[in-house]
Formats: sequence, structure tokens, C-alpha cells
Amino acid sequence: RAVAERLPLVRHAPSRGGVASLVDPAEAETLGRARLAPLDGAPALRETLRMWLSLHGSWDRTAVALDIHRNTVRQRIARAAALLEADLGDADVRMELWFALKWG
Repeated sequence: RAVAERLPLVRHAPSRGGVASLVDPAEAETLGRARLAPLDGAPALRETLRMWLSLHGSWDRTAVALDIHRNTVRQRIARAAALLEADLGDADVRMELWFALKWG
């Protein structure tokens, strides 16, 4: 892309903010919103997914953090996965959703 647009090649540098900084903020927001669109109108699902991902998939720690029963966490995560048509057992999918939550 850099060659095609005659722009300097961007290389990762710690001072640039990590991998996420390599994506244009406007494009990142668009991507995040589009990926999470199935959760629009379901803030509890979105927040549960965000917390669950931040706690590395721990049902119990997510339940404590959100002050809900762990079975509620399981049900919400299953519902979010179904709506997003996502395999949350796949690390790449979890990473994609993490960035989408951060950006969208």
C-alpha cells in the first residue's frame, strides 16, 4: 500500500503505540463498529464480552468484576458469540474482537 500510494513505509516502533497504531484511526473505528454491529442495542453483551476478553476468558473473574453470576457470564458470552458468528475458542478471533471493542 505504501509503495502504491508513494508514502514512506511504516515500521513498528515502541514510541508509535504498538500494532494498533499501524491502523488509521478512522478506518479502525469503522472496522470496530462494523464488526460489533450485531451487538448494537445489547450493551450488557458488549460489556461482558469486553470484560471476559480482558480477563483472558475467565468466567469466575468476569462474574466477580461485573457482579453477576458466572452462568450469566456464560450465557452472555454464548449469545454474543452467536450474534457475532464468532468462534471464541480461536485466539485470532478473540484478538480481532478485542481490537474491535477498543476501536468501535
